[in-house]
Amino acid sequence: MRIFFKIFTESIRQASQQLSGNKLRSFLSLLGISIGIFCIIGVLSAVDSLEDNIRGSMEKLGNDVLYVQKWPWGDNSSNWWDLMKRPTPRYEEYEVINDKARSAQMSTFFLGAGSRTLKWKNNSVERSFLCGVTPEFVSVFGIGFHRGRFFSASESFYASNKVVLGFTVAEELFGSVEPVGKSIKLQGGTYEVIGVLESSGDELINPLDFDEAVIVTYNKVSRLVNVKGNNTDSFIAVKARPGVSLEKLKGELRILVRSQRRLNPREEDTFAFNELTVVSEQFDSFFGVLNLLGGVIGFFSILVGGVSVANIMFVSVKERTSQIGVKKALGAKRHIILSEFLIEAIILCLLGGAMGLGLVFLITKILTAALDFPIYIDLGNVLLGAGMSIIIGVVAGFIPAVQASKLDPVEAMRQ
Repeated sequence: MRIFFKIFTESIRQASQQLSGNKLRSFLSLLGISIGIFCIIGVLSAVDSLEDNIRGSMEKLGNDVLYVQKWPWGDNSSNWWDLMKRPTPRYEEYEVINDKARSAQMSTFFLGAGSRTLKWKNNSVERSFLCGVTPEFVSVFGIGFHRGRFFSASESFYASNKVVLGFTVAEELFGSVEPVGKSIKLQGGTYEVIGVLESSGDELINPLDFDEAVIVTYNKVSRLVNVKGNNTDSFIAVKARPGVSLEKLKGELRILVRSQRRLNPREEDTFAFNELTVVSEQFDSFFGVLNLLGGVIGFFSILVGGVSVANIMFVSVKERTSQIGVKKALGAKRHIILSEFLIEAIILCLLGGAMGLGLVFLITKILTAALDFPIYIDLGNVLLGAGMSIIIGVVAGFIPAVQASKLDPVEAMRQ
């Protein structure tokens, strides 16, 4: 241990001499490593931040929620016309699922009714998205409230003139005025505002963005639009009981929906079961390609950096040939000389890697502030950068270190 510590301190001293002896050469050599680490860690950090943002947004859909819909998620180009002829999910099917599905903890029905104009006094908001839902909607998706509350079971059953507004709609319509308890005009009727949903946030992909929505009960919206038409946007979301797999829930729901639609055993399903894993699998391949691209870019950048470090190490061996001869004449073993130069190369690469990581950290802070999109460097990427710097140091310094350790002491002292 004492010998290793002495070798380590001597390597640090020699590395410092190399850096201070020829500052321009050292800077250019370290710049190659810095750029390589910056490229690969920067790309990986950006991809990780993008992936976390998108996956975090998609998780709002629920890992334990099954969606009964007309269209399956994914590529539908091959059988588009067959899917187009399918009926949309009906409220009656939701009632059957809600009453008979033993694997389900709760379920909710959603129906989109298009754009509407809201009015309050002299203020109006156009193109608000009107949708009708059942009372379990916010519980299934865990949607929070900025103010007020959601519909009660009795308000839903009797189709009361109550509305819940999205955050943006409430802000544009009422400004700084308290919206809860106010009456607004919607499609010729008067409705009382009982709640305002919390803001959906600024995620790149937001599957549950209700900031511009105006929500009424399903029984109310069924009196405002033709719910029997096949062009409505509707779905049934079913949350599985704790401990129940989605496959088991899917099997039970398939029996209930097929029975409700009176499909014979030979007919195919006229509905789709969608779940979050379908989206996750598609994102896996997408982010895999991005990580591969980042790795290729980083590999070539680091290759250039490794060559520059190898070059400075060859020069270092050439400049210190006589010193190496003196050390070997005084009894220094080959592995001592080899270790000194390897550690020196590793230290140089770690300095270059630290410069690259510092540059990545600075750029991420600037981009986060400018784009309002959080980009971060996690501990795994920092350790990856340090590990790659060490590997580059070993690879780039190995041949010069072996060359130095094999020098003949008499010939070396003559240099």
